[in-house]
Amino acid sequence: MKNVLIIEDDKLISSLVQFRLKKDGYNVTMAKDGIEGIKAIESDEPDLIITDVVLPVGNGIEMINYAKKFSPKVPIIVLSSLGEEEETVLEAFSLGASDFIPKPFKPNELAFRVKKWLAFSTN
Repeated sequence: MKNVLIIEDDKLISSLVQFRLKKDGYNVTMAKDGIEGIKAIESDEPDLIITDVVLPVGNGIEMINYAKKFSPKVPIIVLSSLGEEEETVLEAFSLGASDFIPKPFKPNELAFRVKKWLAFSTN
């Protein structure tokens, strides 16, 4: 079973994503800020990370940077309402983000991308 870490402070979004991914058979760990995210990256060794850009403590860009130093091959999907800000998108990709999905998003699309990146990372 694949482990997915969700770093998201919006309870509705994190619950929705958690429900959808558990339905698909993934082990899901939740983190509501950067501190919990870093702890989960270290302890749970996720196979894929989903992170928001704006977090109460730290931010998604810092999560990407940390995760890639800790586990360089882990795919990272960035969710953000800052989707129109090209600088944020480019910085996320330059640090190693695999994908960027602007909010609002469709849960089925996110689930498809999770499946795709997990398949890609195991090949």
